[in-house]
Amino acid sequence: MNKKHMIRISLVLLFFLVQFSLVAQDIVNTSGKHWSISGDREITFDIDKKENVPYTDNIEMSGKRVAGIVEYSIDDKGKLSLNRKVFFPQLHEFKTSESTWFHDYRAYLKGEYADDLLPKLYIKNEQFVPGAVKTISINGILNFVHQPSKNGLKLSRSLFPSMDERLFTEKWTIKNTTDAVMEIRTGNTSLEFNDYGAKGKYSRHIRTNAPENITLKPGEDISFSLNIMAKTSEEEFPKEATETTLSNRKAFVGLMAEALQLETPNPVLNTLFEFSKIRASESIFESELGLIHSPGGGRYYVGIWANDQAEYINPFFPYLGYDIGNESAMNTFRAFAKETNPEYNKIRYSFEIEGLVKPFLKDRGDAAMIAYGAAHYAMALGDTKIANELWPLIEWCLEYCNRQLNEEGVVMSETDEMEGRIETGNANLSTSSLYYGALHHARDLAKSLKKSKALQNKYKAQASKLRKAIESYFGANVEGLDTYKYYKEHKYLRHWICLPLVVGINERKDATVEALFDRLWTDNGVHVEKNSDNEAISKIFWDRGTLYALRGTFASGETKKSLEKLEQFSNERLLGNRVPYVVEAFPEGNMAHLSAESALYCRVFTEGVFGIMPKGLNSFTCTPRLPENWNYMYLNNIKAFEESFSIKIDRVGSKIRVKVIKSNGGVVFSKKINEGNTVQVTL
Repeated sequence: MNKKHMIRISLVLLFFLVQFSLVAQDIVNTSGKHWSISGDREITFDIDKKENVPYTDNIEMSGKRVAGIVEYSIDDKGKLSLNRKVFFPQLHEFKTSESTWFHDYRAYLKGEYADDLLPKLYIKNEQFVPGAVKTISINGILNFVHQPSKNGLKLSRSLFPSMDERLFTEKWTIKNTTDAVMEIRTGNTSLEFNDYGAKGKYSRHIRTNAPENITLKPGEDISFSLNIMAKTSEEEFPKEATETTLSNRKAFVGLMAEALQLETPNPVLNTLFEFSKIRASESIFESELGLIHSPGGGRYYVGIWANDQAEYINPFFPYLGYDIGNESAMNTFRAFAKETNPEYNKIRYSFEIEGLVKPFLKDRGDAAMIAYGAAHYAMALGDTKIANELWPLIEWCLEYCNRQLNEEGVVMSETDEMEGRIETGNANLSTSSLYYGALHHARDLAKSLKKSKALQNKYKAQASKLRKAIESYFGANVEGLDTYKYYKEHKYLRHWICLPLVVGINERKDATVEALFDRLWTDNGVHVEKNSDNEAISKIFWDRGTLYALRGTFASGETKKSLEKLEQFSNERLLGNRVPYVVEAFPEGNMAHLSAESALYCRVFTEGVFGIMPKGLNSFTCTPRLPENWNYMYLNNIKAFEESFSIKIDRVGSKIRVKVIKSNGGVVFSKKINEGNTVQVTL
């Protein structure tokens, strides 16, 4: 072979290697540190990777009358151990003589149940020991499949809450994998605990319902369950209808899958979005206030907060179209509306334990949170009657904020949603930013409700003045970056400097993005602060800060960097050490699966990536941020504005096509636009 031929072959090989490399870059890895996407809306633990065991994690699941946190541990030999923390939120315990005053705010009937409560199975006078774990999967239900035991019995387990009863269930299915008939005797568990509390006598029953004698032919299986349940003296224990309970749970998960479907080239983003809808929507409980959403996490049940509910999750429910979620949202807003007063005294920020305990009266900027959330919710829901009902609450909250302006024109508050965990001064960037966003929403809502031009112009003028005040008061060079100080005396970068971007204030965008993604970013997203004077503060992260940061940076047009960080963060939360949802915080709560944070994850896409912003009861603007290496992104079956529709974003040459299609197939809007352009859609 001559030299010319060798050069030609080398060039051809180089061409194919380059092409392969380019293709490989477009392939999204669906395997993470410990987990992999294994199917439609499901992840599976990679048990075969030796470095994955030992492993420990937990997951929370909820229904209207129960919440369960299941801790699961696998040792290096594949042996599984479970601990089940089960809460009955409406059954409030009495305190003990040693309890502190704070007990009243966490007075849920609860218990922990380890594996010693499981049924005992005997085969030929030998107690059954489950084999090593073969698979662990999560799909709205926690599932374990064991290897066959030494005597050939294979165990599969699924754990799930009842969606309507005071009942948490662990379903067992045992299968004979041998060639011989298997005779099994069972020793069932039956325990009852009686307690007294605010609603009288409570009873808890922990029992298994396996048949006393079981005969399994080769290949046959049988199912039974461990049930943890509770009742008051006036109630009966829930029926142990395992298949009905499981079917209801699957129906709920299926309902979440039907609406607001994200479709992008990245399956990790799509799957975490699906999981987030489940966690965001399951944590709704019966209460004296009606059905209400609560954060969960082992600490926050049958209670509402201005930030978690009014600001974070309520504006999400109209897009999902979840009736129970919308009912809970209105119960939240109605509870706060009853607290407004003609004197414009501060509004309470929470209703803990169904509103039955004394409220904390501290101004965290709650009026701004409520106004921002309620105005967005009213427009996205699209119901004129509901919007008119919410209007007095919105108007009161805006006026309260206006009365809290200091001489420099920004809103004073005693703290923020961190409630004094970290210093916030007497006027913080969060409260003023939310008030600014609320004024814009309120102006648009006022127009839809045909409020006076004078009122619309008033809110517009107040917003304009506030924007200038935010720049002059908070705008500063912090740690060498021209971004924002969080309060007047502050000298460090704080995670909430992202909020101006969220509400459309982009003057300091570049430095703010650098602060968030370079200075404050870690493997767990944006840290609250890097504080050289206090190392403990530097270790703190709250996912809500990361999720607002991503929403704001996408909305501001910083698409490439935002996608890089979103993919990194999503891969960690879905497939990493702590799965399958975004979390509250660390070290506080030890990364609990608080529910409203999952709504904030979804809002990264609705308001950040797709740039949806309500402009009225039947209209919105859309500023799509299609990443340069994506050719499409779709948000299907959106239920907002009293319609069902999809938004399809496609790359067409150098343009981006925005198409809005109703569920009946009718095209409402279709236009090719340039990158970064905004379109207005009326349904």
